[in-house]
Parts: sequence; C-alpha cells; structure tokens
Amino acid sequence: MADLLVRGGRIIDVARGLDLTGDLLVEDGRVAAVSQAIRLDSTDRLSVIDAAGLIVVPGFVDVHSHLRDPGQEHKETIATGARAAAAGGFTTICAMANTTPPIDSVAGLEYVHRTAKATGAVRVRQVACISRGMAGKRLVDMTELAEAGAVAFSDDGMPVMNSELMRRALEYAKLTGLPISPHCEDSQLTSGGLMHEGKISWRLGLKGWPAVGEEAMVARDLLLSLQTGGRLHLCHVSTARGVELVRWAKDQGAPVSAEVMPHHLTMTDDWVAGQRWDGQVAAPYDTATKVNPPLRSEEDRRALVEGLKDGTLDLIATDHAPHASPDKLCEYGLAAFGISGFETALSALLRLVHTGELDIRLVVSRMTTDPARAYGLPAGRLAVGDEGDVAIIDPSAQWTLDQSKMYSKGKNTPLIGQRLVGKVLATAVAGKVVHTDEKLVKRSLVGAET
Repeated sequence: MADLLVRGGRIIDVARGLDLTGDLLVEDGRVAAVSQAIRLDSTDRLSVIDAAGLIVVPGFVDVHSHLRDPGQEHKETIATGARAAAAGGFTTICAMANTTPPIDSVAGLEYVHRTAKATGAVRVRQVACISRGMAGKRLVDMTELAEAGAVAFSDDGMPVMNSELMRRALEYAKLTGLPISPHCEDSQLTSGGLMHEGKISWRLGLKGWPAVGEEAMVARDLLLSLQTGGRLHLCHVSTARGVELVRWAKDQGAPVSAEVMPHHLTMTDDWVAGQRWDGQVAAPYDTATKVNPPLRSEEDRRALVEGLKDGTLDLIATDHAPHASPDKLCEYGLAAFGISGFETALSALLRLVHTGELDIRLVVSRMTTDPARAYGLPAGRLAVGDEGDVAIIDPSAQWTLDQSKMYSKGKNTPLIGQRLVGKVLATAVAGKVVHTDEKLVKRSLVGAET
C-alpha cells in the first residue's frame, strides 16, 4: 500500500543531481517513484499533498543537537525535541552525549534508542562520549559503543584538554570507522568569557571569549588527525581563522569534516548589543544571544559563508540547545549558553538565499546529503528504494516566530518576534506525515497523521 503522494513540487535532490517539477510517491515507507507526472488509478488510501509552488527535498539531517534526556527533561525530552525537529523539516537527528548521566555506556545508548523508538516523531541517533563521564581522563569503550549503535564520539560542551587522550581517541576512530567530534575550546583561554572578545564586548562591559580560544584547539585536533589518520569531525566552527585552518588541513590530506551553525552564519556579536535583521533593534544583553562558541564578528560570519560555499565547511548543523526559562531569565553572566535551533534553522538560512549569499541547492545539500555522508547515515536522498523521508518548504512564506507556538520546551532564541521568510510546511518520515503547518492544511492535505 502506498503511503504518500506529493504532487507538483520542485523536487531537489542534490545527491542525484535532481531538480525538477513533478511528483513523488512513497510506498511501504520507501521512495517508489519520482517523476514529472505519476499516474495512479486511485489515491483513496494516500496522504496527498499539493506541493505546487513549493520545494520538496529529502528530510534534513542534523548531526549536532541536544535533547537533554535523560536527566534534564525539564529542558527537553526526546519526544519534545523530536517533535520540534519535525517542525523544522528534520527527519534524522543525532543527539549529543552531555545528558545526566552522560551517554558513556551501552545502557545509556539503549535507553535513548528505546525511548526514541517509542516516543520520537523522527529518527534519533545517538552520539556517545569520548571520555568516561566527560571527565577527560579515560576513554570510553569505543568499540563496544560503536557495535551498540553510536554514530560518533563527542564530549561536546566540555573540551578534551588532554592532548594524549585526544590522540588515542583518534587512533580508535580508525578501528571503529566513526568520527571523533570534539568541542574545540581551550578553557584556560576562555575562562569567564561571556561573548566574542572585541569592540562590542568592550563597549558592553562583558568579559570576552577570544577567537583564539577556539582556534588553538582546532589547530591541535587537526594536527592530531593528520598524525594518526583518525577521522575527525569539528563541531561548530565559528571563526575566519578556523576556516583557514580546516582548509589547510584538508589540503594536507587530513581525514576531516567540519560543521557550521545557522546562528553563526546569520548573526553576529552585534546581536548581543541589540541589533537585529533589517535594521530592527532589541534590548541589549538578551541572554538568548549567549551561545558557545559565541556569535562572532561580521568578518567571521562572511568567512563562514565562503567556507560553506567552497566546501571547506562540509555541512550545517543546528546545535539545538534548549533551556528552561530560569536558565535564561537572569543576568547575562549567569545565563546558560545555548540557542534553541530546530524550528528556525531553515528560515534563518533562507534569509541568506534571499539576499544572494547562498544558493538554495547548496543549502539543501549541506542539510541533507552532506551531513548524512559525514556520519555514514542512510539518509539525504530521494532515490527509488531510499527511506521516504521528505520535507516540503514554502520558500516565500512570511511569518513571525511566536514562542507560544514552539514545539521545543526551550524558547531560548533571539528570533522570537522576528519576521522570517521561508518555512517548512510538512515533514514525513518513512512516508508518514509527522508535521503539517497550518498554511499547508489550508491548501490540500488528506489522510495525514499529525
């Protein structure tokens, strides 16, 4: 029995070099046909979506998110995080290991997989710790965790300061075939830092978080990857010099990939002072702008865009980091680091498409094919036989983010109240519609489960 028929949309699948206006059919959870016109005797038992004027792409893949479950369910749960991801067009998400307790054992990994299968709207994969308890002293059993289904190893949120431990982790990466994805921060250089160190931090009187505090660790880990041959995936690159370092390492043959976040591509440290898009102004010291690594300078932002365009930066990930209200409703210096990003990632990136900085096909590639490739995931394509994971986008939809309508428990984003252009209208996992926007419901949707 067929599951889903999408009619008349612009179908973009960068992995296959596909960009056509036509129909897409998902049958028994997998893509059954992609054609300019699919003819069926009956559509009575189908979810049928009229996608005329819309863009149809493979479901987005996010290799860097925080679901806070187990142990911090007041901030997010696997269920609420997965639901928020579906609203953002994501069909596969990889959860970081810095939960309470951290995911450093097979038991912890199995808990996430079991809970995600029972409650998750999208596919949830788990990243395991590099070190036991994220203490940076002893490696986890990487072979055992890889066999149990871990997709990568990361102590994200905590830097691996011990260079010998990092070297050994990269050596094990050659055995498991899975990437090591470090949080690149020299905590001795960044201690007490609240925002990017520069003119804005000096003017606001906030202690700066210097770019070199990230770059020094990026350089170290790139050199260790070159020395060991271990697979390295760099989290949240945010500086111009970091892009240069990755470019150099790739030229040297290092087995490295790197990610960049929507907020680092579209916002700068001026946002801490109250700047917003289109000349809008907000109150300064908005704790929703506090993130690690921090929002950088305009020079850094432009370098990140160029690095994404030339392939130095391989993919876009959200670093979705939800927090409960008390974590952010406080003084800037006391607030938690992190931005809730699932539900606004695409809209923020489409801003760069509308301004001509990025091409829509590049954005689709960096959110589908490229992250799937980096983590060895069976996703990011719409070839016949592939999983029927689909996102449907209205690139011109105008809307304003209302925190009361967010699915994530974390409302910590500086985009609340901002005018956004471009929105995910529907998301399907294995042909089952798991998210529909009210704008699509008013068009044509039959038989969808939401």
